[in-house]
This record gives sequence, C-alpha cells and structure tokens, in this order.
Amino acid sequence: MDTALAPAAGSLATDKPSFRRVDVTLVFTVLALSVLGLLVVYSATHQAQTELNRDPSFFVKRQAFALVVAIVVMAGVALVDYQWVKIYAPFIYLVTVVMLVLVQTGLGTTSLGAQRWFQIPGFQLSPSQFARLGLIVMIAAYLSERQRELEFRNVLAVAILAAVPMFLVFIQPDFGTSIILATIMLAPLVVAGAKVRHLLVLGLVAAVGIFGAFQLNIVKDYQIQRLTSFLDPQNDALSSGYNRLQSEIAIGSGGLTGRGYLKGTQTNLNFVPAQRTDFIFTVVGEEFGFAGSVALLGLFALLLWRAFRIALLAKDPFGTFVAVGVASMFAIQLFINVGMTIGIMPITGIPLPFLSYGGSALIADFIGVGMLLSIYARRM
Repeated sequence: MDTALAPAAGSLATDKPSFRRVDVTLVFTVLALSVLGLLVVYSATHQAQTELNRDPSFFVKRQAFALVVAIVVMAGVALVDYQWVKIYAPFIYLVTVVMLVLVQTGLGTTSLGAQRWFQIPGFQLSPSQFARLGLIVMIAAYLSERQRELEFRNVLAVAILAAVPMFLVFIQPDFGTSIILATIMLAPLVVAGAKVRHLLVLGLVAAVGIFGAFQLNIVKDYQIQRLTSFLDPQNDALSSGYNRLQSEIAIGSGGLTGRGYLKGTQTNLNFVPAQRTDFIFTVVGEEFGFAGSVALLGLFALLLWRAFRIALLAKDPFGTFVAVGVASMFAIQLFINVGMTIGIMPITGIPLPFLSYGGSALIADFIGVGMLLSIYARRM
C-alpha cells in the first residue's frame, strides 16, 4: 500500500471523534425521518396484512430490523477515517460493478419483470443501492487527485466511470437508479469546475444513447407507457396512469391537516399501488396533510443543508466531493419521488430516502450519512 496516500499512523486510534465532533443535527434528522418511515410503512401495510390474516406489523418489523443494522453500520463508518475510503475506492467501485454483473446471472432474482436482487434468507439485497456509494467514492477519489483545471479528458474519464454502473442498472431495468447515478456523476463535476461546453457534450451523448435504447428496444414497454401516461394520464387511467391518479387523489384528500394517522381511506383501501415503497409519500399527504408534508420536506431540507455544509467544511477535496455526491444522491431521490407522487415527474420507481420500505436502500443511505459524519468529525 502506498504510504503516501495512507492516513497518518495511529490516526484511527488518536483521531477518534468526541461527542462535540458529531453532527448531532444530522443524526437527529435522519433518525426522525427513519422513525416517521416506520410509522408510514405500518400505515401503508397493516390493513392489507390484517385482511389476509397475517401479522399487521410484518413489514414494519422487517424495516425496524434493517434500521437497527443501518444505524450500527453508520456508526462504524463514522468512526473510520474517510481517507481510508479514498485508498480503497477503486476496490469498492469494482465490487459494486461485479455485483451488478452477477445479479444479471442465475444468482439474481427476478420480480415484476426486473432482475435486481440477490435473494438471501430473510432479505433481498439490491446491489444497485450500493452502486450509488461505489460511484460516489470512485469519482471523488479521481477528482481529488486532479491538480489542474479539469480538461475534457478528465470529464470523459468520470463519464466512463459512471457509464458502466449506469448501463448495468439500466438493463435490469431500473431507469430511476440510472438517473440517480447520472446526478451523482454531474454534481461533483460541477463543483470541480467542469466547463459548460464539456457538460453539454455529455448531455448530447446521453440523449443519443437514450434514443438508441428506444430504437434497440432496450427500454421496456411498461417504461414507455409510464412516460406517455405522464403526458396524458387520463388517456390510460386504468393502466399506466392509474398510479399517478390514485396518488394525486390520496394526497389531495389530506387537505391542510390530514385525515389522521391510520385513518387514510385511500391508504386503508389499498387504492395506491406500491404504497410502502415508491408511493410512501402519499401516506404522509393523506394522513398528515399539507402541514405534515411541509414538515417532512423541512426535515429533508435540513438534511441537505447539513450535507452541503459538511462539503464546505471538509478539510480536503476528497471529503468535499464525497459530501457533494451524497447530498446529490438524496436530493435527486427526494425531487423525483415527491414529484412523481404529485404529478410533476414521470413514474420511475425511485424510493423516498429513509421512509420507503426496503432494507438495502435504508442501509446504503445510512452508510452515506456515516461518511458525512466521518468527514465532519475530521474537518480540522
């Protein structure tokens, strides 16, 4: 190992962050979001489980277990000097890419036409959720080593690093996570000072690639229907446009203060599909109303503010780029998820961080928070 790149000897032993070096506001925010997530997951699932004579708290128990694991992992990541992550960034990136390849083989599990998971007893592991983190640390490590102004070849190198997991995720198919990966690529490039003309070239190449995907039938029919139903949901109200219409009805019925916890009719009658995952925000809108939704968005705004503040406080470029990558990961998920539930964005299957049901996404999100805490603790 190159000792020049390694943290100073004994730094892990002597640089342990004290309580005052913990971003308490950030920790409180993600825990508050996660607890709210448990509440709305239970609301979204308990009635259907009861009708099937199953444990009404089945899903919330699984999510609570994932939350405990996520918190432990977050604490472990926060205690480790993030400079070690820079050293092993290529390995982390390679592992996530290999996982994306393997999930497309017989080792992967197919559900609803998508092959995105490894089935582990009692758990489904989604490698695309961890690929987000692998790409963040790889791009951050690469950009942090550039001593001069970014040239087009540097921008191209970053685009290639992102293109590999983006393609592997896109063919699962998972268009939503592909968008997240693209955002993770762009945000550090902008912060690093990439020229506008270089970014425009990337945009043109991406547009050509998307057009080619349509021509080669890589884009599935249901994905095309989601895009067309976004433009005219009434034209296909019983199929692709159904999710959007029911989502808007649920949120609109909440009014100013909501119907009350566990009292949402759209939620209890299961009118909104995938409500515990992609459409979890509809539970907040219906049961807590406009006021509750604004409060939730306020928590996310607090999370993003702390992440960007950590990016500004980081003592080195690597820490800055990692924090920017994590912040952009949360920001694009929030924007698209909430946007698709209120009808201003196409339905792409992106979960809402810390609220949507899913152990892989929750653990990956907490790892991202753990990296932010590590950067904050070692900002001086």
